[in-house]
Amino acid sequence: MRKETEDVAMNDEEEIVLEISPSPVRRWMAILALGFLGFLMIKLAFDEMPVLWRLFFVLLGGGIFWAAYRLRLATMDGLVLTRAGLRTISGKSLAGVEDVARVDRGALAFRPPNGFMVRLKKPGTAGWAPGLWWQIGRRLAVGGTLSGGQAKAMADLLADMVAEREEQGMGRN
Repeated sequence: MRKETEDVAMNDEEEIVLEISPSPVRRWMAILALGFLGFLMIKLAFDEMPVLWRLFFVLLGGGIFWAAYRLRLATMDGLVLTRAGLRTISGKSLAGVEDVARVDRGALAFRPPNGFMVRLKKPGTAGWAPGLWWQIGRRLAVGGTLSGGQAKAMADLLADMVAEREEQGMGRN
């Protein structure tokens, strides 16, 4: 009987509450914008200028092309909110609900466009998926190529889940 109860609790934790992924239009607009910028930087390198500046613009254009490639790969994925926390569709765990201190999505919050900021209780592993999420220390930012409405819904649901966990924690004391 206890095993069945644990299995049901684990299934509830893995139940998908909300799944979002970048829209194809936003995704390709971002990729093409970066690609065009990289092309312009390399084209600029062939104008009349000193050799060091040419090298700088070629390297800068190459770096921007690399960023466009990384953006293309990263935005093939999406985000999933479960009762346990936030993770990518491919399975990388970003933050557990018990690790979230608060969710910021206000106008003055340092966050990506159409996204939100998650403040964690303890520092996590630094990571970056361009156009989707980034994490440094106790800050996890979500957004970029995501729909603003979907990201807002995810932020609200995550904030509600955090508040619910805190209420349950207070009730046990």
